[in-house]
Amino acid sequence: MEAIHKPEGHELVLRVAPMPADVNANGDVFGGWVMSQVDVAGGVIAAQRARGRVATVAVNSFLFRQPISIGDLVSLYARIDRVGRTSITVHVEVIAERNPSAPVVVKVTEATLTYVAIDGSGAKREVPPL
Repeated sequence: MEAIHKPEGHELVLRVAPMPADVNANGDVFGGWVMSQVDVAGGVIAAQRARGRVATVAVNSFLFRQPISIGDLVSLYARIDRVGRTSITVHVEVIAERNPSAPVVVKVTEATLTYVAIDGSGAKREVPPL
């Protein structure tokens, strides 16, 4: 099922299922929970490319397309869009797999974030060449 729904050029970085503590009074998952998962997924791929620590410096765009609910299996796919001297811009797409008895797969969120490579003291450092 994964290969069919994988956004082109992206790799699966994180798969998670929201829990009851993650929902608001309407039964939808908090946007902040989704943003946190997106930041984790983007940070994983940025840190791999930076070969070390990174810090989030900007959320360039964030679009909530559909709500996420308890019972959804949430997959976060990421790709590197740009590598600068010290920064890495990452695009993340969030896919929800719903209703296991009659599966439905939908893109629920997409975002672009920028990370900066940092050293052990938190100062910017150059991203190593490939």
